[in-house]
Amino acid sequence: MTGQVSFDSHARSVLAAAVEYVNRLTPGYSGGTPYSARAGDPESVTSAVADALTAIGYPPSSPPPVDDSRRLVDLAGRMRSVFEAASSGDLDAAATEINSLLLDTNARPQLDRGRDRPWSLHFHGPDEQLANGWAAGCAAGLALAVGSDLAGRLGVCAAPHCDRVFVDTSKNGQRRFHSPQCQSRVKAAAHRARQSTV
Repeated sequence: MTGQVSFDSHARSVLAAAVEYVNRLTPGYSGGTPYSARAGDPESVTSAVADALTAIGYPPSSPPPVDDSRRLVDLAGRMRSVFEAASSGDLDAAATEINSLLLDTNARPQLDRGRDRPWSLHFHGPDEQLANGWAAGCAAGLALAVGSDLAGRLGVCAAPHCDRVFVDTSKNGQRRFHSPQCQSRVKAAAHRARQSTV
C-alpha cells in the first residue's frame, strides 16, 4: 500500500477513541514504566474515562456514569486483544473478536449529517447511552480497518516495556512506536549500545 492513509472523519474519530480507550484504560507499560489503568474504585474509573473522552475531543460536562465507565474499561481490554492480534498478523483472531464486539454492542450503521458536512456513515449503539455509542463506534471502526487493506496499520508499540497501541496513518506504513518518546528511547539505547562496543 502506498500513499497517505485516509479515513473519513467518523472512522478517524472512532479509531482515535479506540486507541485512547486502550491506552488509558488498560494496565501494562507506557514509555518504559508500569502503567496503572486506574480501574479500581468508581471515582478512578470515571476519572480515567473522562480523561479518555477529553483526549479525543469530547470532554464530558459531568463525570461519566460508573456503569458506563466500567463497560468502557471492559471494552478497552477487548479492543487491546484486537490490536495485539492485528499487530502480530493474526487477522483471524482480530476479526473474531471484532465480530463478537459488533454483536455485543449491537452496532448499527446510520447516515448522519453534520452542520457543515455532507452525509457520512456512522455507527451507533442501540440507544444514546455513553458506553453503547462509543462501544459500537469503536467496534465498527476496528472492523473497517481490519476488513480493508488497512489491517496491518493497527499496532502495538515495539519499544521495550511499552505496550500502548496506535493506528499507523503514515505514508510508508512502517510505524513501530506509539509515541516519538518511545522511538527516541529505543534510538538512544541503540546508540549507547554501539558506543559501549567501540
